[in-house]
Amino acid sequence: MSAVQTTPGRTHPDTSLPNTLQAVAAEMVRIDAGLITLIDEGSRRQWVERIDAFLLACHPVTQRLYNAIIGTPPVSGSKPAVELSWLDAIRFCNTLSQLAGLPVCYTVAADGAVHCNWQADGYRLPSEAEWEFACRAGSNEARYGALDEIAWHAGNSAQRLHDVGQKATNDWGLYDMLGNVWEWCWDLYDPAIYGEYRVFRGGGWSDGPEACRASCRRKSHPNFRIDDLGFRLARSLPANQA
Repeated sequence: MSAVQTTPGRTHPDTSLPNTLQAVAAEMVRIDAGLITLIDEGSRRQWVERIDAFLLACHPVTQRLYNAIIGTPPVSGSKPAVELSWLDAIRFCNTLSQLAGLPVCYTVAADGAVHCNWQADGYRLPSEAEWEFACRAGSNEARYGALDEIAWHAGNSAQRLHDVGQKATNDWGLYDMLGNVWEWCWDLYDPAIYGEYRVFRGGGWSDGPEACRASCRRKSHPNFRIDDLGFRLARSLPANQA
């Protein structure tokens, strides 16, 4: 088993990289341990998962950060990075971990299966249980606030992507958990039926209210890319900090 190949292409030195890495670390929010009940609304299946304390980025990965880490020409603005597959996201996480001097979380087996080391404290995708637990921020409602106040969606986005952090946070200080872009999570959706399809959560700028709910689950192939699908960074906490 070997580490997942990092994102290629650091074509130029970036003297601002140390500041970028510090900014990423500073924007991670501690989420304390707890329990979450997840529901698959199609099958009506319910299951309970325990969440260990972890760190979650306060907003999705931006185009500016993505380009800075993979070494492509910089972009201005703070729109979420989109048109990225699940595999792109995990490669990015490993690249960011290596640049930050952290252990990588992802390795790939000889058969191509990707494995996550949940004890490693490098950057990774959240599990969908972590994602929903953080999105809800202690609420049992479909959303953590009034939709127009917390999310860019089909009714207010003018059918385009928006900069992160423009809407109200949830009670745990997290922006854009609903709306603007869907976010890849680690999990397989239902391997018995959908094989390697992975979960994404949160709704996007082109979606109506039904999609912009904490419990809404969507799925696609790990190579799938589209203009309203991005991702958010997570990190496991060392045992002495959990």
